[in-house]
Amino acid sequence: MSALQELIDLLALERIEDNLFGGRSQDLGWSRVYGGQVLGQALSAAEQTVPPERAVHSLHGYFLRPGDSGRPIVYEVDRIRDGKSFTTRRVVAIQKGRAIFNMAASFHIDEGGFEHHAPAPEVPGPEGLRSDREWIADYKEELPQKLRDALMSETRIEARPVEGYNLLDPQLRKAQRHVWFRAAHALPDDPRLHRYLLAYASDSHFLTTSLHPHGKSWLSPGMQVASIDHAMWFHRPFRVDDWLLYSIDSPNASGGRGLVHGRFYNREGLLVATATQEGLIRQREPS
Repeated sequence: MSALQELIDLLALERIEDNLFGGRSQDLGWSRVYGGQVLGQALSAAEQTVPPERAVHSLHGYFLRPGDSGRPIVYEVDRIRDGKSFTTRRVVAIQKGRAIFNMAASFHIDEGGFEHHAPAPEVPGPEGLRSDREWIADYKEELPQKLRDALMSETRIEARPVEGYNLLDPQLRKAQRHVWFRAAHALPDDPRLHRYLLAYASDSHFLTTSLHPHGKSWLSPGMQVASIDHAMWFHRPFRVDDWLLYSIDSPNASGGRGLVHGRFYNREGLLVATATQEGLIRQREPS
């Protein structure tokens, strides 16, 4: 089984009861559950209680406690409202009897209307750019074994940064980042699957953009980096198995927190989704 298929199965969830779903966790090398996994699974749980003709257009989530990647997660869905045009769901992710994440999501019927969007930035296309794994390969021997194995494992969603980087030797730079994303293999046509996977990918390369002006990375000694909240808006249909550009900027850092905005564009330059996150970027004394 490919790593991408394992991820698809991870996001599918097991229905325990009408409004209860069970999900496995994956360890990406740092023992805590990756935020994008919880986000994608929570969206999957919510979508499974909504008619397929209603697509998610926004979600707002809060990360309450670190998740344990060695334990399963239970997702409880509250069917708050089923209206004529909109459906609203609340999802709570639970581990060890305690909430680790909660999310509100809104779904909308397909409806026409006015159209405009911010233009895509002018950056090189994905062809010829080095992947994340290729950048990390330059210094992989300096990483802890468990983290090295996770970062160099089979690709689920390929990421090709426009701007190169070194997590162990971060340089001062603008609070911006551009990354091309694409699933490692062709995917089924189910649009819900593509939305789960985009939610999963949206937490990657995101908050750490707020560290660029300070010459730090999430691997810098003494850094505590963790997502606090995450919001997404889905504007237009898209496919995750075709290249999407994630254009990220950080307008603010203060009080031990960083704020980031991200826009996903397809190859035609259409804005398909927007994300926003605030998180901890706390500098401690290195131990």
